[in-house]
Amino acid sequence: MIASDLDRTLIYSAAALALRMPDAEAPRLLCVEVYGHQPLSYMTETAAELLTGLARTSVFVPTTTRTREQYGRIRLPGPAPRFAICANGGHLLVDGESDPDWHASVRDRLDAACAPLEEVRAHLLRTADPAWLLKERVAEDLFAYLVVERALLPGNYVKELAEWAEERGWTVSLQGRKIYAVPKPLTKSAAVAEVARRTGAGEVLGAGDSLLDADLLLAADHAWRPGHGELADEGWAAPHVTALPERGVAAGEEILRAFAARAAEARTATARTATGRTATGRTDAARTARTRTATT
Repeated sequence: MIASDLDRTLIYSAAALALRMPDAEAPRLLCVEVYGHQPLSYMTETAAELLTGLARTSVFVPTTTRTREQYGRIRLPGPAPRFAICANGGHLLVDGESDPDWHASVRDRLDAACAPLEEVRAHLLRTADPAWLLKERVAEDLFAYLVVERALLPGNYVKELAEWAEERGWTVSLQGRKIYAVPKPLTKSAAVAEVARRTGAGEVLGAGDSLLDADLLLAADHAWRPGHGELADEGWAAPHVTALPERGVAAGEEILRAFAARAAEARTATARTATGRTATGRTDAARTARTRTATT
């Protein structure tokens, strides 16, 4: 099973592509999202081919902080995933529809462990400066975020906000121009564990670039992070997480190569085990036949 973040992990806006090579050497790109009648997100054509192959041979689970509406704009190559995780784990989509039992269980956990969304949102609005605040949004009535002018954002704002949120059971993450305030129990890893349980997955592969992906990477059996993003900026590491040097859309392609290589290894190991069991069965049968013949 493959559970991967999307934005700045597998798909990239034009501003995040990081095409540092000469123009004539840039990879061909496939648009995978349109917003406001304009292309918004891309992956390389090679990445698209890799993802198509993985989606046909593995359980591929898009795992995003996006709302269901925002996720619905994305058109990934390959067969449509049966499962998808939206709103940082708040919604578990099954064939495109939110599982009501899962969502209800998430709500119960948030109500029991965190300060109310209204309190956090009020604090965000009270402390944000109109000089750098562009937008304020609430996502799925689960968490809040600010869209900011990054160059004007005071250097200590995110740190102070994180300290305030910590005492109330919330966490803070800065991704590009967005500052997220998310309840601690609202995690991608919990939803991924539920999909793994339902599918009977023996191994989970993961990828992500932000602090909101850290729990997903830690819960995976093998995981990868790109050379950009919050995790890379903080030097975040774990023994089973590979820190890739690639940045931008090239990192997305490399992550998919790593997924494909690991999935191929797993299939080979499974085939060898099955072959070994068959050979053992044949040996036992032959041994039994010889014993019967000798007894006769």
